[in-house]
Amino acid sequence: MSYEAQIAGQGDAVPNRPLFNRAIRLMQDRSHRELRERRELAVEAISRITALEFVNAGGTGDLELVTSEPPVTEVTAGSGLFAPTLFDRYSRFTPQAAAFFALPVVRRPGPRTVTVLGGGYVASGVPAWDRAPVPTLPSGLRYDRAEGPGEVQTPLHGAAAERLTLGTPVFFRHAKVGELCERCNELHLVQDGYVVDVVPTYRAAPFVEWDTRTEDITVVPVIDADSRQ
Repeated sequence: MSYEAQIAGQGDAVPNRPLFNRAIRLMQDRSHRELRERRELAVEAISRITALEFVNAGGTGDLELVTSEPPVTEVTAGSGLFAPTLFDRYSRFTPQAAAFFALPVVRRPGPRTVTVLGGGYVASGVPAWDRAPVPTLPSGLRYDRAEGPGEVQTPLHGAAAERLTLGTPVFFRHAKVGELCERCNELHLVQDGYVVDVVPTYRAAPFVEWDTRTEDITVVPVIDADSRQ
């Protein structure tokens, strides 16, 4: 298995940064040409010792590159299946948003301002605005630049706030998939406006507990099923 974070995890279409984007594309092109050769040599060397059942490579950001490599038998698209906002910053593909979380309006401080409950689901990495979730539906809402998304409350401004009443949900897109799956126990799958299934995230899924004294392995739940919200 191999993963090239400098390609799969780095966007090359960051808004308002043309020189940065050009430098990233040059780096990624050079890096992939080198990795393509090194990966093929590695597979050949290992194959002389033992047979390989599969050769896994890539990530959401470079699927179209690694699929062109003959030794690669499978590719990995993890968080890209959810299409978080960080993948909006790639020139090679355009993701379709597939996951949202909703926060209710709890206050109306002004005619074009609402406050929603919670919202501080900031992604890992260097702190910056591109790590914050994006208010998406209804369109036309923006953060208060002096406050941003907060753990307790999140103020939002814009013309769309005029028609939002208390309790109305505002839908956000997350920057990375982890902030949803680390904080929520379940994902609701929606098709044609209806919830068709509910699936657990890895936060609510069982994990393996290993007793080093007896070497017994037990599967235990992270959260008691009766306490899930």
